[in-house]
Amino acid sequence: MDAAPTSTIALMQSSSLSQLVQQEIERAILVGEYPPGSKLTEASLAERLGVSRGPVREAFRMLDEAGLVRSEKNRGVYVRDIPVEEAAEIFDLRAAMEEVVGRQLATHLTPAQHRELLDCVAAMERTVQAQDAPAYHRLNLQFHDRLVEMAGNRKLAAIYRKLIKELSLFRRLSLTDEGSLPASAGEHQRIVEAIASGDPIRAARTLFDHAMESKQRALTHGSRRPIPASGLDAGPVARPDTHSPGPATETAFQSAPMSLTS
Repeated sequence: MDAAPTSTIALMQSSSLSQLVQQEIERAILVGEYPPGSKLTEASLAERLGVSRGPVREAFRMLDEAGLVRSEKNRGVYVRDIPVEEAAEIFDLRAAMEEVVGRQLATHLTPAQHRELLDCVAAMERTVQAQDAPAYHRLNLQFHDRLVEMAGNRKLAAIYRKLIKELSLFRRLSLTDEGSLPASAGEHQRIVEAIASGDPIRAARTLFDHAMESKQRALTHGSRRPIPASGLDAGPVARPDTHSPGPATETAFQSAPMSLTS
């Protein structure tokens, strides 16, 4: 009589443990403890985390699905190293999503949300003055994540966060450029102003332009060579139509990840 419930509880405990292991390994990857290209081994991680190899193996599977690691047959599991071409594509995708967020927030932003965004920008300015790039980066991520959350589209938020995690694996050299921080911080102030204006076209364009500027900074520093503004295709940057009320979604989307100053 007790066999079935016991098996169910054991399965739930195992699943929960795998999720905890996955979250801890993901955290370590995203903060740079395991840089891109690092090999992850079941035995060492199991010992470090005080668990058996089973939950680590399942965590690897989940991280593979999330795009943070790659599994190579007969070789092992490695933290992914996002190539510049793929990073460019992800950046373009983010830019398109930022447009949607801008249009939505321009007509739905509450006074409380406006104050929250102003407070975040003010905190970012303080980190610029202190030349605290890591703190600036954390606030930058929080700012953009809150914008997406405030837009109220849960599916968009889930996709956005997955892409940001992938971008965090891209070599983040832009934060070492002190000149990029004031420029990025100023762009965030203009984003809040554009959203608060209530003009969805202005807000969409401001967020899109910010995303493309962020992409250019990040990929230029990441590859030490200029990147075409439209991703892999050399050509003019497509921007939201200033006359059309519909969203401009033809541009592939861009974003700066965990460490690209966006």
